[in-house]
Amino acid sequence: MTALHLRPLTAVLPFIVAACAAQSAAAHDDRCAVIAASVEEAGFSDTVSVICEGGHASIVSDTYPDHEMMTGIVGTNEQVPVPAVGYAAPIPLETTLGNTPQTRDASLGVAVNGVPIYDYTAGGEMTEADLHHHQTRHDTLTTHQIDVCGGHAGRGDDYHYHVKPTCMIEQMENAGDDAVIGWAYDGFPIYGDNNPDGTAIAKGDLDVCNGQPDATFGYRYHTSEDAPYIVQCLMGEVADFRSLPRVAPLRGADGGPGPTPGVPPRGGVQDLVFTESDDGERRMDYTYQGEAYYIHYKPSDRPDCYDFETRTVTNGGAVQTGEYCR
Repeated sequence: MTALHLRPLTAVLPFIVAACAAQSAAAHDDRCAVIAASVEEAGFSDTVSVICEGGHASIVSDTYPDHEMMTGIVGTNEQVPVPAVGYAAPIPLETTLGNTPQTRDASLGVAVNGVPIYDYTAGGEMTEADLHHHQTRHDTLTTHQIDVCGGHAGRGDDYHYHVKPTCMIEQMENAGDDAVIGWAYDGFPIYGDNNPDGTAIAKGDLDVCNGQPDATFGYRYHTSEDAPYIVQCLMGEVADFRSLPRVAPLRGADGGPGPTPGVPPRGGVQDLVFTESDDGERRMDYTYQGEAYYIHYKPSDRPDCYDFETRTVTNGGAVQTGEYCR
């Protein structure tokens, strides 16, 4: 019998650790490249960057898409889209599928154009029981709180999606069933209504978070024609789930409070239109009970600051002005 001469574990361990570290680094590089490619192939790399460090791929943008916004909203909360320069959405480069859905009253992921993705509701954080029932009272689509592109401005005057981002998908250079339209904060990709190979998703295939197993990534999420329409919870583990970023609300240029949070006018508004002029002025105009209301703003002399003039239902129709910053 040939004797085996084994090296002590203390001698071998550094080589094992180094090999594992090299494999992990390679895996991170591969996943980073995939995430970066999803942005580039969609045609958004001019306005969205991907920075990989510390185990995450940060998808960095100003959350302000280059497509129509706010058109068609009736149930407005009298908030307006304002850029959030430097917003970084962290996507983990290593994924672990869990068995307990995680919910959050904030974004659950980010689209490849840098716009945050929320669940379909606007009634606060859902419980695990809520996930299994259609929250009709809080459904942003059926209550006409979102625009024709699938998004609206939230309490932080930040634009985000609540359902399938149709206008963004129309802009994608690689639009198709096999194109990743976004990434969830647990590191798994988000696809459209069909399987990546173009086949239809059978009834019952998607789980409570609107996801299913994936041969490449282990798991993937989808949009859908019926509720919940998009990711409504995360099935992957996220170590820092409660610390995930939010778009900071506007604040006064002097360090004071920002504008008064909007209150949805009872019964909704009519003829809401959001426009932007060549000089950077943005205007949201609408009517309520026959009266004209508006939120107008334009860049001020300070970086990431804007001069506002508003006449809102929330403020009783009084004209108000102020300079607010991110």
